[in-house]
Amino acid sequence: MSLSTAVLRAVPGAYMLNSGIGKLGLPAEAAAGLQAMAAKGVPAVEKLTPEQFGKALSYGEIAVGGALLLPIVPTRVAGLALGAFSGGLLAMYFRTSEFTEADGIRPSQEGTAVSKDVWLAAIAAALLLGAGKKTSTDD
Repeated sequence: MSLSTAVLRAVPGAYMLNSGIGKLGLPAEAAAGLQAMAAKGVPAVEKLTPEQFGKALSYGEIAVGGALLLPIVPTRVAGLALGAFSGGLLAMYFRTSEFTEADGIRPSQEGTAVSKDVWLAAIAAALLLGAGKKTSTDD
């Protein structure tokens, strides 16, 4: 694994692992709030109870973070996991009118914190497109 790939995996991996661990034991009230936002991007999450959603979100973040951090997980697999997760976040962002300006793309003040998830999607794309390709700068 190249140093650039390791960095692309380690930084979001550590962030997501920490975020998932922080959501372990998420109170039902907090989980319900996150679930309401998530349902705008992934409507199927409405079928879960807030407790189930909180656990699924926490375990999902831990799993994606772990996949990124563990070098035994192929880079493309880790990239696909990150891409799927960030895709859900971006779907929520674009489907929540309060998160964007009138053009539906640029973030509003409320959407700035969520719009940063585009970087996770970009990292996923870099992992998918660059996985297995050795360049002259790789060591």
